Amino acid sequence: MRAVVTGGCGFIGSHLVDALVGRGEEVEVIDNLSTGSLENLAASLPTGRVSFHHMDLNGEGWGQALEGAGTVWHLAADPDVRMSGLKPEPVVRNNILATARVLEGMRMQDVPRLVFTSTSTVYGEASVIPTPEDYSPLEPISVYAASKLACEALISAYCHSYGMQAWVFRFANIIGERSNHGVIRDFVHKLREDPKTLEILGDGRQAKSYLEVRECVGAMLHAVDRAKGRYTVLNIGSEDWIDVKGIADIVVGALGLGGVVYRFTGGDRGWVGDVPRMLLSIERLKALGWHPGMGSRESVIAAARAMAEDRR
Repeated sequence: MRAVVTGGCGFIGSHLVDALVGRGEEVEVIDNLSTGSLENLAASLPTGRVSFHHMDLNGEGWGQALEGAGTVWHLAADPDVRMSGLKPEPVVRNNILATARVLEGMRMQDVPRLVFTSTSTVYGEASVIPTPEDYSPLEPISVYAASKLACEALISAYCHSYGMQAWVFRFANIIGERSNHGVIRDFVHKLREDPKTLEILGDGRQAKSYLEVRECVGAMLHAVDRAKGRYTVLNIGSEDWIDVKGIADIVVGALGLGGVVYRFTGGDRGWVGDVPRMLLSIERLKALGWHPGMGSRESVIAAARAMAEDRR
């Protein structure tokens, strides 16, 4: 049975494709290349196990790629929390409407299994930290988070209405090689433009959990192999956190800089919809036998080094 990966040319998607190919699977990649790049599949495409479809999920023609597939890994999304507050309509279209189309395509093609990448931000500003999967009420504070929670609801409905099986993964901050957004990328770009001064959004005390991308992909594969329920929700992250100033210190070191002056914009968050403190409980995932091999600080160090070497 073939696997279909939407957003397979993106940051996490391309690492997933590499892992699936490494397991001997045939993979159909659907990506409109709005944020992804074929360069990210440089290791997988030459194997002959990957077929690429340059298509938009809100367009036509991609449904045939689902024929005969066993699992759809739905990673395609608009991932920018900050921009979702400035331009909400693209997030609604690319996240909610695209997911509805994927689910309907699966129903029409009798694809039995879906893996969906959600986000820790569906919890909003949780009063329980580390936050477990059964935390309530779920009150997103960004349009991006709301779009992901809406997708979760659609997936649950399709599973119970049409006999599908789904795994929903709520991610902490996933970072590493090939990432093209996020705080580490932002710091690297700013410091290349001005190696003496770094603007930091907020007060620098925002503290969150980070996990290296290959660790994340390994966790997903581990869980899908072992969790057998109709609709399974699992957090993925590390068991500690690091604040934004600490990340800035690591990026400055990775770039070999010294004497950088930090200028904080102020406030307890960096932008509308930013959650100042986030740490997920991963007890459900640990009960399945998975444990993170890296903490937040080690993940940030690895990601900063990778991005320091990437001149894009």
